[in-house]
Amino acid sequence: MMIRVRSALRDLVAGCGCLFRGLAWVMAHRRWWLFGLLPALISLLLHAAAIVWLLFNAVDVAAWLTPFADDWGWRDAFRRILAFLLVAGGVGLSVFTYTAVTLAIGEPFYEKLSEKVEEDLGGLPETADQPFWRTFFRSIRDSAVILGYMLMFTVPLFLLGFVPVIGQTVIPVIAALVEGFFLTAELTTVSMERRGILRKERFALLRGRMPAALGFGVPVFLASMLPLVNVILMPAIVAGATMLVRLHLAREPRSAGAIAA
Repeated sequence: MMIRVRSALRDLVAGCGCLFRGLAWVMAHRRWWLFGLLPALISLLLHAAAIVWLLFNAVDVAAWLTPFADDWGWRDAFRRILAFLLVAGGVGLSVFTYTAVTLAIGEPFYEKLSEKVEEDLGGLPETADQPFWRTFFRSIRDSAVILGYMLMFTVPLFLLGFVPVIGQTVIPVIAALVEGFFLTAELTTVSMERRGILRKERFALLRGRMPAALGFGVPVFLASMLPLVNVILMPAIVAGATMLVRLHLAREPRSAGAIAA
């Protein structure tokens, strides 16, 4: 029992340490930090534009969603409350979609950044080259699947957050653990696929090393709650995810046929 606890704590610290190692790497390679910052800024602008649009149109959207309330005496108050919830939900959703959208936009950027990290750590793994279009569309599909899983947990947890006592104590902790795990799954995609480890196997591998996955993902999730911090840290997060895979989760790359399957 004590051996398992020590092993879990060691993995937890190792996962968290990879984030700081990624930060140290981009500080030592500032050109790559600027290179990786561009997709994060584009994603930030897209999310900000969507939130601003929602802010100015929330009442109209609420009215469109509730035609059945046209004859209610308290129609306006009801729609204002709904508009507020729409804006709050949009802001909350942006926190969870930011990483997925950034990685989708920055696929070629972060692929190169991740390759550079691997080269500095001893070289790229020997795997078969795949067409860009295949890896790109597979990455989009995987991001959509992971986002779906995140929302499947996030919506119930959001509602449970209104329950007295546990909503302000237990639920935030559970939410951080859940989102941290899925963020790690999202961020390790590039390095895992480089080794021929696709989505189902990747999830199984991360579940088997849950403390390491949470040690990395939970700090990333907490950082994403702070305005602009997730933008500034995104290159470091990608570098740290590459280190997490290479140093703690890596397996022997599979054959070209397995990768293409």
